Amino acid sequence: MITKSIPSLLTAGNLFLGVIAIILVFNDKPENAAMMVIIAMLLDGVDGRVARALDAQSEFGKELDSLADVISFGVAPAFIMYVTSFQQLNPTLAWTITALFPLCGALRLARFNVISSSAGYFIGLPIPAAGGVLATLALFHEDIAVSVLVASMLVLALLMVSTIKYPNFKKVGVSKKALWVVPVVIAVTVLLGLLFPDDLSKIIFVPLLLYAIYGLKKNVDRRGAKRRRRRHADPELEDEQKQSEHTA
Repeated sequence: MITKSIPSLLTAGNLFLGVIAIILVFNDKPENAAMMVIIAMLLDGVDGRVARALDAQSEFGKELDSLADVISFGVAPAFIMYVTSFQQLNPTLAWTITALFPLCGALRLARFNVISSSAGYFIGLPIPAAGGVLATLALFHEDIAVSVLVASMLVLALLMVSTIKYPNFKKVGVSKKALWVVPVVIAVTVLLGLLFPDDLSKIIFVPLLLYAIYGLKKNVDRRGAKRRRRRHADPELEDEQKQSEHTA
């Protein structure tokens, strides 16, 4: 019974850290708050793998995971950005943008729960990645214009509810014999996070940002490939396009 509860305990830890992140940012500790979001991402990444390794998957765990993700990767990162960067904006604008991010995150999770997608990809930017980018991006508020931060937050929100495909690494599982590695990795991450909250958060921002951009690039490449296939399949369409280019 206790063994079967381990995945849910990891998910509860994810939720706990999300709440702590909100408290920390309102106590003028955005670096520590961002680090809590990063550690919550780690817990979110291992709870499902541990559940599969222990054969402890359940609908309860799935619903708890979604509720935790809304707080840890939707509400917490939005508040981190609001406190660090948006308080000088028009209140209506700042509140609306701050509320829009977790709203899109909740829609993304609801769609994920009801629509089965290929195991090879996610539809829309996963909320942990979006929240991780936003929480760590907020740490650069002194170096980046507020308008850029607002635009970035809106883009991340839209990417979550988009139909862009992102790589799914859930196939990379954890065997039952290797479960002892999980607490070691978590403990090391927590230790590094407590020692170097600012530096580590900013370093992790880079791969998270690359992941978000990767999906956009693949989507552009995919659309370009489809256009080329249509042109080859329909020579008359290609001739019409060439004529329109000449007349222009």
